[in-house]
Amino acid sequence: MPRTGYREQHRRSRVGWLRAAVLGANDGIVSTAALVVGVAASGASIGSILMSGLAGAVAGAMSMAAGEYVSVQSQADAETADLAIEERELAEEPKRELLELAGIYVKRGLSHELARRVAEELTAKNALDAHARDELGITDAQRARPLQAALASAASFTVGSVLPLGGSWLAPAGRVQAVTTALTLVSLALTGALAAFTGGAPVVRGALRLVFWGALAMGTTALVGRLFNL
Repeated sequence: MPRTGYREQHRRSRVGWLRAAVLGANDGIVSTAALVVGVAASGASIGSILMSGLAGAVAGAMSMAAGEYVSVQSQADAETADLAIEERELAEEPKRELLELAGIYVKRGLSHELARRVAEELTAKNALDAHARDELGITDAQRARPLQAALASAASFTVGSVLPLGGSWLAPAGRVQAVTTALTLVSLALTGALAAFTGGAPVVRGALRLVFWGALAMGTTALVGRLFNL
């Protein structure tokens, strides 16, 4: 007996917020940790280290939110413009648009007769929706949502920055750099693994690539910090 009420759960619907959240969390961990490690390597006091890290976290969260909003809003503007063009063409040349839609289905493997019938039925139901999905590739799940992306980036950046800041605050005197580095690498491994699992990618690969870039960032800033502690 066929199952009723069954709905497949695909991961592509998560792409928008997942990308922003992963980027924000990763940037929050890496940039704040790199800043803390760099300042610590310069021989600064714990107060200066924490102040620098906190300032970097606040500035980074705002920067991530603004950058993500502007970027995704540009995508939203382009989608809106394309939909407006398509709506105008549907009003001015409905027959040509119908043939164009049918041609898309023919290219996907339908016979000319079936493609025409499908195009007619979809056009009768919602012509703009059919063209947006099948001609422009714009779907509701993939629509640009600037505010959602900005909030996800800022929130995840803030959460990510708490880890290195907490590590530097709790670390014993003289061990800030080592403790922050270790905590950051573990956090990046967990974040990468979680993101990979959520997106359906290999967990180990997702963890290792974040650990690699995080270690590279902290190593670079540590070298810079030591230039001021010679």
